[in-house]
Amino acid sequence: MTDLVAIASEGLTARINPLGAELSSLTDAAGREYMTDADPAFWSGRAPLLFPIVGALAGDTLRVDGRSHAMPKHGFARRSAFTLVEQTADRAVFRLEDSGETRSCYPFAFALEMAFTLSGLTLEMAATVHNTGDAALPFSFGYHPAFAWPLPGGADKAAHRVVFERDEPQPIRRIEKQTGLLLPDGVPTPVQGRELSLDADLFRADALIWTDLNSRRLSYGAEGGKAGGAWLDVAFPDTPMLGIWQVPGARYICIEPWQGHSDPVGYAGDFAEKPGVVVLEPGARRSFRMDVTVRPG
Repeated sequence: MTDLVAIASEGLTARINPLGAELSSLTDAAGREYMTDADPAFWSGRAPLLFPIVGALAGDTLRVDGRSHAMPKHGFARRSAFTLVEQTADRAVFRLEDSGETRSCYPFAFALEMAFTLSGLTLEMAATVHNTGDAALPFSFGYHPAFAWPLPGGADKAAHRVVFERDEPQPIRRIEKQTGLLLPDGVPTPVQGRELSLDADLFRADALIWTDLNSRRLSYGAEGGKAGGAWLDVAFPDTPMLGIWQVPGARYICIEPWQGHSDPVGYAGDFAEKPGVVVLEPGARRSFRMDVTVRPG
């Protein structure tokens, strides 16, 4: 088993798995866990990084310049060994670079750095994609953290909700469950104003997907319980899309800021031309932040 890398502040401790640079645990000073229990009966993931794609491709095939390459759902970063390139008491930085293995399915030179920094009750995460080659680099990126549901603090699971920064009246999108591809038509949103009441039935048809989100921050949690309930404030200033997902009945909720999404049903174009894909010129960089602030209750 890979040894986890631990960093700490006066308020939080985070543990990161170098396999996938995956946040595996986030605990407060009282030792309370804010991440998933990763029960394999539902889903054993914790917080995979989605790169160089988000979601699924038609036929699990990446099409680039007339050539086809096999690419699994959500890409290969989540199953790749990152190198720890920096570590202090409250900060760790991991790096993944292209290799013969990655170029076999993704024919580009790149470096992906993932930085975790703790400050008080805030975990700051920053993913930076660097085009290290001499050709344009198309990619998508997403976060996929699974937070505890219910959160510590004693509030009832049914009382948990997501409160967006702004009203979100627009229709949401769904995926075709057999293929994982994005369905063409939106459906009415379950968000009432700024609030989404969480219920497992929301996810019988898989994830809730916003392809054009008004908000760039939200809060997740509930009042109640002996400790008053806990909340997480989540900021994602660089990602315009969002997925919220769980396997119904599980003890987690995934709050997933995305730059990109699954292939739309019927899409057969080049990956670089797909909606949501970023194209970096040689030598350029693009960063994506996600900050999680714990309010213990």
